[in-house]
Amino acid sequence: MARKLVIVESPAKAKKIGGFLGSDYVVDASAGHIRDLPTPSELPPEMKKGPFGKFAVNVDDGFEPYYVVDADKKKKVTELRRALKDADELLLATDEDREGEAIAWHLLEVLKPKVPVKRMVFHEITKEAIQRAANNTRDLDTYLVDAQETRRILDRLYGYEVSPVLWRKVRQGLSGGRVQSVVTRMIVERERERMAFKAASYWDVDGEFTVDGGQQFGARLSALDGTRVATGRDFADTGELVTKNVVHLDSQRANALAEAVRASHADVTSVQEKPYTRRPSAPFITSTLQQEASRKLRLSSRETMRAAQRLYEDGFITYMRTDSVVLSESALTAARTQARDLYGAEYVPDAPRRYAGKAKGAQEAHEAIRPAGDRFRTPAQVAGELRGTEFALYELIWKRTVASQMADARGSTATVKLAVPVDAAGAKSAEFTASGTVITFRGFLAAYEEGRDVERNADGATERRLPKLSEGVRLEVEDAEAKGHETSPPPRYTEASIVKAMEEKGIGRPSTYEPTIATITNRGYINKRGSALIPTWLAFAVTRLMEEHFPSLVDYDFTASMEEDLDRIAAGDEQRVAWLTKFYFGGQGQTAQQSREGLHRMVEDLGEIDAREISTIRLGENLAVRVGRYGPYVTELAPSGIDPETGEMLEGAEVKDPRRASITDDIAPDEMTPEKARELLEQAGDDGRVLGTDPATGHEIVARAGRYGPYVTEVLPEPEGEEKPKRGAKKPKPRTASLFKDMDLGTIELDTALKLLSLPRVVGETTDDKGEPVQITAQNGRYGPYLKKGTDSRSLQTEAQIFDITLDEALAIYAQPKQRGRAAAAPLKELGADPVSGKPVVVKDGRFGPYVTDGETNATLRKDDDPSTITPERGFELLAEKRAKGPTTRKRAAKKTTKKAATKKATTRKTAAKKTTSKKAT
Repeated sequence: MARKLVIVESPAKAKKIGGFLGSDYVVDASAGHIRDLPTPSELPPEMKKGPFGKFAVNVDDGFEPYYVVDADKKKKVTELRRALKDADELLLATDEDREGEAIAWHLLEVLKPKVPVKRMVFHEITKEAIQRAANNTRDLDTYLVDAQETRRILDRLYGYEVSPVLWRKVRQGLSGGRVQSVVTRMIVERERERMAFKAASYWDVDGEFTVDGGQQFGARLSALDGTRVATGRDFADTGELVTKNVVHLDSQRANALAEAVRASHADVTSVQEKPYTRRPSAPFITSTLQQEASRKLRLSSRETMRAAQRLYEDGFITYMRTDSVVLSESALTAARTQARDLYGAEYVPDAPRRYAGKAKGAQEAHEAIRPAGDRFRTPAQVAGELRGTEFALYELIWKRTVASQMADARGSTATVKLAVPVDAAGAKSAEFTASGTVITFRGFLAAYEEGRDVERNADGATERRLPKLSEGVRLEVEDAEAKGHETSPPPRYTEASIVKAMEEKGIGRPSTYEPTIATITNRGYINKRGSALIPTWLAFAVTRLMEEHFPSLVDYDFTASMEEDLDRIAAGDEQRVAWLTKFYFGGQGQTAQQSREGLHRMVEDLGEIDAREISTIRLGENLAVRVGRYGPYVTELAPSGIDPETGEMLEGAEVKDPRRASITDDIAPDEMTPEKARELLEQAGDDGRVLGTDPATGHEIVARAGRYGPYVTEVLPEPEGEEKPKRGAKKPKPRTASLFKDMDLGTIELDTALKLLSLPRVVGETTDDKGEPVQITAQNGRYGPYLKKGTDSRSLQTEAQIFDITLDEALAIYAQPKQRGRAAAAPLKELGADPVSGKPVVVKDGRFGPYVTDGETNATLRKDDDPSTITPERGFELLAEKRAKGPTTRKRAAKKTTKKAATKKATTRKTAAKKTTSKKAT
């Protein structure tokens, strides 16, 4: 019987596909790439001094790479060879993108099959799709392999040439990369804009007006005597008013106007109404999925892609790394049919919607991310198989796909202008404007509405209905209030907005968005505060070095052009060796600078780099931040008593060394103003303050300001005599303890310091579950104060409890059930006892928004339900509706576990045979 060996990347995918193909097929997994470029230290001794010694790439002979089988993949290669011996045909079924094509090529090079080899590709893991793919194979696409190999060699050359410069001039262990350095620059530039930003204040007036029928609505002051009133959009980031012919109101004038409006009346001068139409968004691609999952599900890019990978491998969605917004004909039919069945025929347009992508260069034309299959399963139908993040992400993808084939939302937008006679603030007439949009047909909004990022200086307008008005109607003024505003700085990037910016600039591709964010986070270039990405001072230093000495490598257009060139290589329109030669050695066809010099010459002709200056970020007023070996610190540029402008000594002044102070990680760069810097320097005056001597040890106790906050420590005496410690012997470490949050470095006393150094404190002794004696201790940790009994720990509410808690109080805490994860947040509102269950109903804020619960049933609040004003009756109604629908069970299918070999083996060092170019399969 003929047997066919199918090789995919992951064991999960292999198991799923194996169930679709039958007994004639054996499906195995390579577990990703089986070989790669080695590091120089992994090269054989005889090759370390040869042409491959620096990069594992021979740059002087066609950029020939030297590959080795990964140490932990040698066993897998042996297993695949064994399976291949019993096969009559080999099907390489890795993903249909550059990485997948390269994995297939490496398998071909290493396994050297003597049986026919075919390339099997698919974009979804369903029985129909897999069987179609097995019957419709193609040849290996060497153009895609060339593109991947070019990218891999490019990244090796870039990293191995640029990173050592960063090691020498900034800090050891840093890295530069083709995409990561550019994205770091984007985030640093945004923070520079925030640092340079100066807020401008402006005022306006909000009025409340009443129609004869008693209906009330709000309007905002828009003009005085025909001249528009300035808003936040009229100011530059320097705080200057840049728009001409506008009125800039201050507090005094705004309050005078509000008082005059309250004493007046209003006349309707204009009513404009126009139709409103909103079209659905295209189906998800990789970037928009990451953006929307961040906005709606609060998932990081990594969490989103991991969940999407599992959904794809388990057959729930199509391939998740794609630039294409196209849906297949069967998918169009499935989405339209489901929309018609669920919402009605009027919600589906006459013809299918077909979308065109906007990306600068689409990477391999996959389909959009959608539910798998020719008929989509609804979220309710998969609820028994999916749970948590995976269920939420599937639901998001399903809604977006179905909504993309639904009708437009329709309605009308009305704009009303009112004239109010005033005689105040130098004006005779004040114009107020109110706008409102009414949706008369929800269309695709019945299924899905796209999230939006926070807009800068937005007016906060929402959907609302205005009363029926006509010109000449007189209105009563109910109230008028002057309101002050300040312009806001450019918002920091979030993971969603940085991915959007990368896509818009053409930087990176779907497979690189998530790894890039992970890399710059792991390298210490960014921190996260909530969802905001904040660059570290280290990122400032690295970005400055790159901008001044490798400007083209962090140029946005040049980086985008490299991505486009890789796309051209993948399409067979550009030659790999010729392109790498131009990039590394220089030549025509690059940017102006690259036409003069390639990467090799850039690194050779760097000239003198002032490492101290590169790591200096000037704040003004003789103050700067410097990135040091042990972290960032603020310092005076000139010593006290020296004129920073002339460098001359001031008359009668005492010259002192420049003061410096460590900067803790919780201070963002845009918060480091000269005032904040001086505050830190004043606090640092207490750094090293001797508090006294520990009577028990005779050691001095000092208070210090450290990178992670203030702390106290003891000073250990130097060893007496000339006897040196033995080689390899561990030096004794001084006791240290962080100050509590309510303690101050300048006022802490010896007694308090000794109490801190005595931690952990023994609260008392009890017995464990086996009746053995065990101590309960109180101590402070990374996540706050806690108790510890053996291996069982419990959180404390305050740091003061560490010293105050009694044994009885500790035992009472241990008597309570242990809470997993974070302690439950306090409810937003209490609604009283539910008439059905009799249990108390509260409003809580959950991961996916506010909801009501009685402890047994949860019901999400609707869009129009306000958590702060919801009535008990409405809460009970939501719970009753949820009970009526019945319980939703989301059981995960049981999975068999198999032991995985973890034994490492020596790296196989084997030179790869060169690829032979063949025509791209069509």
